[in-house]
Amino acid sequence: MCVDNNAQRPFTLVLFLISLAFLLTDAGTVCAQQTLPAEGTQNSPKYDVVILKDVMVPMRDGVKLACNIYRPALNGKLVDGKFPVILERTPYGKDSGEWMTDFFIPAGFVVVRQNVRGRFNSEGTWRFFRDDVNDGYDTAKWIGDQPWSNGEIGTEGLSYPGGTQYALALSNPPYLKAMFPAYATSDTGHFGVRHNGAFELRWMNWIFNLFGPEGSRAAQNQGTQSALVKLGEQVREYAKDMPLRAGTTPLKLNFEYEEWLVQAMSHGDYDDFWKSNGIDVVNHVAEFKDVPTYQISGWFDSNLGATSLNYIALSKAKKSLQRLIIGPWWHGGQRLTNAGEAEFGPEAGINFGDLQVRWFDHWLKGIDNGIDREPPVRLFVMGGGDAHKTPDGKIFVGGHWRNEYEWPLTRAVMSPYYLHAKGLLSPEKPGNETVISFQSDPKHPVPTLGGNIAAHNGPPSGHNTIEHAGDSGNLMEQGPFDQRCRPELWFCEDARPLSARNDVLVFQTEPLDRDVEVTGPLTVKLWASSNAPDTDFTAKLIDVYPPSKDFPAGVELNVQDGIIRARYRESLEHAALMKPGDIYPFAIEMYPTSVVFQKGHRIRVDISSSNFPRFDVNSNTGEPLNDNRHWAIATNTIYHDAQRPSQILLPIIPK
Repeated sequence: MCVDNNAQRPFTLVLFLISLAFLLTDAGTVCAQQTLPAEGTQNSPKYDVVILKDVMVPMRDGVKLACNIYRPALNGKLVDGKFPVILERTPYGKDSGEWMTDFFIPAGFVVVRQNVRGRFNSEGTWRFFRDDVNDGYDTAKWIGDQPWSNGEIGTEGLSYPGGTQYALALSNPPYLKAMFPAYATSDTGHFGVRHNGAFELRWMNWIFNLFGPEGSRAAQNQGTQSALVKLGEQVREYAKDMPLRAGTTPLKLNFEYEEWLVQAMSHGDYDDFWKSNGIDVVNHVAEFKDVPTYQISGWFDSNLGATSLNYIALSKAKKSLQRLIIGPWWHGGQRLTNAGEAEFGPEAGINFGDLQVRWFDHWLKGIDNGIDREPPVRLFVMGGGDAHKTPDGKIFVGGHWRNEYEWPLTRAVMSPYYLHAKGLLSPEKPGNETVISFQSDPKHPVPTLGGNIAAHNGPPSGHNTIEHAGDSGNLMEQGPFDQRCRPELWFCEDARPLSARNDVLVFQTEPLDRDVEVTGPLTVKLWASSNAPDTDFTAKLIDVYPPSKDFPAGVELNVQDGIIRARYRESLEHAALMKPGDIYPFAIEMYPTSVVFQKGHRIRVDISSSNFPRFDVNSNTGEPLNDNRHWAIATNTIYHDAQRPSQILLPIIPK
């Protein structure tokens, strides 16, 4: 039970003095102290742990942020001396981090978990990363000055806490010696929140269901919290009937959360609103502190695009060691061997905690454990399995780990595969071929079937989904999925495969006569026109498995996808509407991948103009983003002739 220092209880003064003695600092309120055994670790337990809860750390503007401090102990008593410190700054409940102590406390680290400004017991107003540069600096300075700190700080955290590490590094703080950002939120005006101009609707669900009803100031009022919970249960209805205007929903009860969401949905230009929000690494790489940084992501992670760009930028600009590992995972799935409807085999998962301890043992303690001599890049190459049906109904995709010394791989040959008439995808250049037109109806968008979607929480009770996970879990599924609609998906209008839709253009190779490995960034270069002033163009790379005994209809497994909002075809910084009928080039950036298209499979590219509910649907009217009053059916035309050779560039690894 949390005890306020100002509460009028007889034991308060005693608790306060004892906590001060443990902390040896004037940090602020100490709300609770408990002793827990450090169990569940594969390391030999050396220390148990004493927890100091809600230690209030002052920032430069007087706002105090709440920390839990986990300190090494023996038999329930604090161990004197100085220790290296592992810091996590998080907007989520800081009391749920006991797993960290299972790894770091027995290994001889102090752990500090801090709630960011405006979340839970931290004072101030939450603003999406905008205060985390200064707050991170002040927190690191405070930690380094404590008597239990040896002045060596490492940072860790997944997703949003990964982003707070980037914000901290951009402040060039003292004492920071190593970082381990995992699946980190970053560069969100390019990828992650806005994606080449389109908005990722998972963030609506994040505010509605994961963020707003818990940990916010408004959620402290029971009536308001009930209204916010009810709003979260309606997120699908709101996603289907955009836009979302300020002051029109119960989200107005949580003002700063509504303000950020509406701004993020309305602000498409990749300008200072995004570039100066505290986590744009690529545009501020010169300011990023030069410290060893180990980045981790997955081929189906929602933040993979930014992780890849950040590793490239940091490895070129910094002298310190930069490391990258990408597995066959969705957001946070590094311990699993499967994602979506695919199984990758027993070696796919990793021991995340042990890897972090090795990293910080070396950089914070000087232990020569060899991690600095390992290859800088480790990739999981998907594919090569026999495609049998596993006991839990997944397709066995298989795969293997491979060490690399660079990213992207210079030995990859960027190979154009051209779009042809009658649905052919081929390395052969097109000739004089007829165009293909289709209609894009915003009221009947192409459904999202898997993809790079984050994972945090499950859907409201009563909703049927295949995978109950994700900050998108109320909206869509994550990872690789057979590209066939099914009745249990709320956004599917029927049970047809996506290839049967009239608004999906399918281009595929003949069955391959050899294995083809594709590893690296993916781009579709498209020539297109529209009768609308604005529309979207989407591309999806698919591995088509042939029919088998276990899967008589075969399997059409998504590999990667991408989108571009036409008004941002020339520049992400400035919108420019199209002239109806004019032909324009478009570059649709997908996230990178590593997959073997096996002999007998087909490589397929689907072209369309929507991918809902992963991305918001374009109204096709050219009205301001998130402020349209009208909808229009757009007629979009794809060109694939000798003068306008639409194509996908595949980074093929030579045998």
